[in-house]
Amino acid sequence: MRRVVQHTGIVDGTVDARAYQLEAVDEALTSSMLLVLPTAAGKTAVAWMVIAEMLNKNNGWVLFIAPTNPLVDQHVRDLKRVIKDINEVNVISMTGGTPPRKRKDLWGSSRIIVATPHVVRNDVKNGILDLKNCSCLIIDEAHHSTGNHAMARTAELYNSDAKKPLILAMTASPGSKKELVAEICERLKIERIHIRNAKEPMLEEYLAGLEIQEIIVNVPEKIRELVKPLELWINGIVNQQRRMGRYVRPGPPSFGGLKEAQMRSQSAISLGDTRAYSSVSQIATAMTLNHLINHLLTQGITAAREFLDNSNDSNNMSKSLKMFHKDPRILELKQSLDEMDEIHTKVGTVRRLIRHRLRRDPNSKIIVFASFRNTVESLDTALDDLNDVKSIQVIGQSDRAGKKGLKPKQQIEVLDKFREGEYNVLVATSVAEEGLDIPSADLVIFYEPVGSEIRTIQRRGRTGRHREGEVMVLVAESTKDETAKKSAERKEENMQRAVHRIRRKLPRKAHEDLSNLINFKVKMGEKESTAANFILRIREENRPEITKIDGNEVVNEKKKVNSLEPSNFRPRGQKGLEEFGKKDE
Repeated sequence: MRRVVQHTGIVDGTVDARAYQLEAVDEALTSSMLLVLPTAAGKTAVAWMVIAEMLNKNNGWVLFIAPTNPLVDQHVRDLKRVIKDINEVNVISMTGGTPPRKRKDLWGSSRIIVATPHVVRNDVKNGILDLKNCSCLIIDEAHHSTGNHAMARTAELYNSDAKKPLILAMTASPGSKKELVAEICERLKIERIHIRNAKEPMLEEYLAGLEIQEIIVNVPEKIRELVKPLELWINGIVNQQRRMGRYVRPGPPSFGGLKEAQMRSQSAISLGDTRAYSSVSQIATAMTLNHLINHLLTQGITAAREFLDNSNDSNNMSKSLKMFHKDPRILELKQSLDEMDEIHTKVGTVRRLIRHRLRRDPNSKIIVFASFRNTVESLDTALDDLNDVKSIQVIGQSDRAGKKGLKPKQQIEVLDKFREGEYNVLVATSVAEEGLDIPSADLVIFYEPVGSEIRTIQRRGRTGRHREGEVMVLVAESTKDETAKKSAERKEENMQRAVHRIRRKLPRKAHEDLSNLINFKVKMGEKESTAANFILRIREENRPEITKIDGNEVVNEKKKVNSLEPSNFRPRGQKGLEEFGKKDE
């Protein structure tokens, strides 16, 4: 039976009511809160209900911030759908595409404004925006609220300027390190954390099924042969830097180890060690080699070829990079790549998975994630000749290596065409990972595992949002893919522990359970219930049963302890008391 939540005069009756969401609303209305729920568990619905109550309680306005323009656009659409009197509230968006002069007049024209954090930060600093009467700040994808990110700065400005600040920060992936979670809470002045696990009974029945499958692919021997001279080259550089004390990590060369070695070399230069200049150049070459090797092993021939072409930009090249491209080993590799067609097993696997999925269901929508823009371009080209496949790229907005990026407006247009079915395969970089609700994305393909637990969770969350979905992760055997996969798994396991540790340290305000839900009602068919009674009933239904009789077999056996001879504990030849008085034989 469909359950619908209604709020007095604000939210229309179209929001599915879930007890765990209403519990989160109750806490969020008490004090500033970080909400951690699995992807597709309805964090946005919690935000809608909090907005409804805050607009009902006072005459202020609500600010909703999201990190990207496509996400801002999505939230505006959703709010217009659930707000009852849309003309009175007048939901508007505010992004960098709106000129500052125009933004100055728009800020006071609505009670709900959805914006990017950069716009809010800049307009407050320039005196265009006053946050004094903003009654609530909603932060989507709150894991960005660290360091110099505009999201963290926006929250700080809000907390210092607003009369009665209240923040609801939402994320599915706050991070695996407690220091990172602690920083988010400190920057946002979070007083409580509401976290729920996907396996909890109250959530489990609502989350659509998600099948995750790992596909191990073999790297063709031809590619491994191309890589061998490069591996000898990079190992030679790393061994030399080890002898000089610059590279200290054990095991095969890694980008992290090279980055540390580069920092040591630069530090040595600042201390007057002139030999370190040579180290900086050598390590820079090793970093380029590391990228090239990983492109060949985990991405493919086309991606590696484009990587070399893009890095050979004569207008902006360092001396070490110029020498790199003139090296006979690189010139020979370029010639080999130019003469080769794409042979990497991953490309063929992507084609096969997409073909099989569309045969099963011609109306399927598929997303392929890849870390590199040149991989996205090569995959899009590789899908051209497949029947019934209409693919399109989504990349970031920056221009790279002479190639134009997609501006925010273009990104939104592409996603709209994908939603509406004009395209059925979306090949994307990280720009499509976060928060975007792409209905009926039945299959998500990870072209490679990513070492970040945040990105892994975000990518995985693009399917299984409305119905059962599949996630296929391609792992190239004996490559950095295997390391990245293990790293993400370990970090994801640590995430829950990190959040709970910080949660226990927060000084939470005293709160009467369910006291903030007076204005919420839940409809179940023809029946109507208060939100509090609805939650209490669901809690009772999910209460674990306590077994009255212990069915475990009790074993009541006394272990027989053998007596120990005192002579076992004395030095050899020493007599005990019991031996005194005996006649020597």
